[in-house]
Amino acid sequence: MALKPIDDAHALQIQAGILGRKAGHKFEDTVTDAINCYDFPLRVPEHLEGHLFNGNPAQSLLEYIGGRLDLTHVEQATAISTGALATSEEGKKILLIDGSGISRCKSDIVLTLQANGIKHTIGISTKQCNNKRPTNAQLYFTTASGFVSLLSNNGFQISESAIIALKQFCGDPGFRPSDNPAVLKNRLIDPRRFFWEEIDPTGRLEWEELLNTHQDHVSRLLFQKAYLDDQFVPEFLLHKTKRASSFEETEVAIYTIDELIQLSRNYREFETKPYPVRKGSYKDPPGVTHLAPRFGIIQMQKGGQSQHPTQLQFNLEASYFYKL
Repeated sequence: MALKPIDDAHALQIQAGILGRKAGHKFEDTVTDAINCYDFPLRVPEHLEGHLFNGNPAQSLLEYIGGRLDLTHVEQATAISTGALATSEEGKKILLIDGSGISRCKSDIVLTLQANGIKHTIGISTKQCNNKRPTNAQLYFTTASGFVSLLSNNGFQISESAIIALKQFCGDPGFRPSDNPAVLKNRLIDPRRFFWEEIDPTGRLEWEELLNTHQDHVSRLLFQKAYLDDQFVPEFLLHKTKRASSFEETEVAIYTIDELIQLSRNYREFETKPYPVRKGSYKDPPGVTHLAPRFGIIQMQKGGQSQHPTQLQFNLEASYFYKL
């Protein structure tokens, strides 16, 4: 017999339990449970400054969001982890939130809170690091064609030269050094892809101009836009910075997406950083370096995983929350 929810929080717990939970979503699941079990009402601090907080991440998140919404208190809140959508093993992967059925979502947590009789539904993106020292965090994982489609669907016009250049950078079949005997001859570096400094120069200049001129717009797409039909795009980011001794003693960084985009641009405009390949099957000869494109706190690179050899990956710079 199906369980009958006794209230909104219980209904969300039932949904999450039915879809199942995996270790990769443990952080947002724990935050979600803590919100749904919180003893409301919650008083919002009058002067909440900064973006780094130590303590209970669920309470820090509620206080931060309440402050950004100019609330004095939160009467009630319920949350659900949408990570269950990606890990469900049985049946159709759908969650019901605010009467809307969703099958995919860029937000990892969807929070519904009430204050002064008004209900607010908010999407939250989460990142987590469980190492002693902060590492970089994956922001967006796609392909050359997927990134071009994301930009094209949001008003950008990308030339054929730029598309070719990005496929060279990702090592798409037909665009690799190994596909051209003349290029491959006497090549001493990775034959599976072209590096940023090697890609079609016209296309490369177009990408550099686009990422420099439209840094805020592109950053917003990477933070918020993964699906055309997404009804709950992230408005906030919650980032567990490093390993914690307990949930109640966890350091987190919290931002609105608008704040993060502005701080990221202030931190760095588009640039390329030299680096050598020191690991893997194709280590660089001494003195050889390549250019890594990055803008703000976002780093752009070829994925490189064996199961996804031509993926394009965007990461958040390690320890960015200490540098902004």
